[in-house]
Amino acid sequence: MIKPEALASLIKNCAPEAYFVGGAVRDALMKRYCGDIDLAMPRELVKPCAVKLAAKLKASAFEMDPDFCVWRVTAKSGLQIDLCAFVGKDIKADLKRRDFTINALAYPVSSAFKIKTKPAGKKLSLLLTSLKKENIIDLNGGIDDIKNKTVRANNSKVFTEDPLRLLRAFRVCAELKFKIEDKTLSLIKKSVSAALNPAGERIQEEFKRIFAAANTANILRAMDGAGLLSALIPQLEEQKTCAICYYGEGGVFTHTMKVVERIEFLLNNLEKAFPKFHKKIKPYAQDTALYKMTALLHDIAKPATAKMINGRLRFFHHEERGSEMAEKFLKKLKYSCDAQKLICKMIYYHLRPSNLASNEIVTDKGIYKFFKELGPAGLPMLLLCWADYTSYVRPMQVFSLMRKSVLPVMTMEEAKKKDNIGKTLRHMQMLNFLFGKYFNESKRFVAPPKIIDGRDIMSVLNVPPGPRVGRILEAVTLAQVEGKIKNKEQALALLEKNKSAFLRFDNN
Repeated sequence: MIKPEALASLIKNCAPEAYFVGGAVRDALMKRYCGDIDLAMPRELVKPCAVKLAAKLKASAFEMDPDFCVWRVTAKSGLQIDLCAFVGKDIKADLKRRDFTINALAYPVSSAFKIKTKPAGKKLSLLLTSLKKENIIDLNGGIDDIKNKTVRANNSKVFTEDPLRLLRAFRVCAELKFKIEDKTLSLIKKSVSAALNPAGERIQEEFKRIFAAANTANILRAMDGAGLLSALIPQLEEQKTCAICYYGEGGVFTHTMKVVERIEFLLNNLEKAFPKFHKKIKPYAQDTALYKMTALLHDIAKPATAKMINGRLRFFHHEERGSEMAEKFLKKLKYSCDAQKLICKMIYYHLRPSNLASNEIVTDKGIYKFFKELGPAGLPMLLLCWADYTSYVRPMQVFSLMRKSVLPVMTMEEAKKKDNIGKTLRHMQMLNFLFGKYFNESKRFVAPPKIIDGRDIMSVLNVPPGPRVGRILEAVTLAQVEGKIKNKEQALALLEKNKSAFLRFDNN
């Protein structure tokens, strides 16, 4: 890995006419490491500087955007340097076109500076140090806005020129714990109709960075106050007037925000919520952005499915409908197929643990079918359900219930005596119970060892290949899960004994 002092020298030698711009300068003033360095320079110098830097660093260089002349240099160490042409005739013209004053800062590479580096996962974080403040180019009070922790539009056209900046303003607030200045907030409110105009990938990236930050629910509420959240996901606006009689002011939307809060709390407190299993759960809980997006969308279809039946408000099939609506939104944002499947499956089945808890006794067959049908979404969905169930009680009550949730699942009669808290606690205990079955008895409920295969079935029953063989094999597996058979001999005997019944299985 190249030493920081050598990296500083290389940048000086390879790009002497360039300027550090944007987040690198802002973060330097905040003494905050950043993920990459942005260099701006005359257009004709971008490619030669990128190629030269890559050669010296033994890195790769490639063109990212031919129209704006943007090149990226990436090294195996995780170092990333972006080089771009001035937008305008010089650096001052370029800075006037940038989004926010705190990002409209530049520092000449030809001036004195040092670089610090540190690993950050697969990437290398960098920090510019020893900058001479008198050499920082600040045309619009960006340095003062950093001191005041303020996000302020750099000019009146920032959001019309690139509507993605609507989201970015809140993402910057999420990451830096800044506030949006009032005039800028007014500009945002006037421009929200264009929120979905940028490419889906760009919107997805901003959402992910908002979700990766802490206190996500408050940022989402601020976005909602500006009209931005509803512009991006109109169904969330419909939630506000739905089921007020049940959820109180704000209706389903209030509930949605609480679920986002609870999933964030849970992912930060796995050990307290699941003391027996937190180490095993942790690998499944790394993608915080995915969980928060799922929480945001999990009840998206409640307004569309709300019906008053016999004096009671019901939301029949909102989970299935919600999965379909979420899929359309996620496709628009260009989420990967795997992420779409996982999120949509979690939404589709998020009532399953509640359905299990509505039975006094949960059968082995029920547990097996639960994990069988959910597949990779099984464990993630249990975390979503924890957030959903605990949203119905106050935060301080959650702490109390967590201690009791590790106890055996209480009876339905015991739960009724404790009213709403009892129902929530029984659900939390059910989740712990299911985690126990998954981690402690996976060979029985998650991946039972095969004791016979399709060839055995075709041989004993004299049936041809086809879907019927799979259905018979699944019936044998259920008998194995329920403890009725334990080995191949017993499975074959079961086939012989129930031959006529198995032969009646539909082969279509």
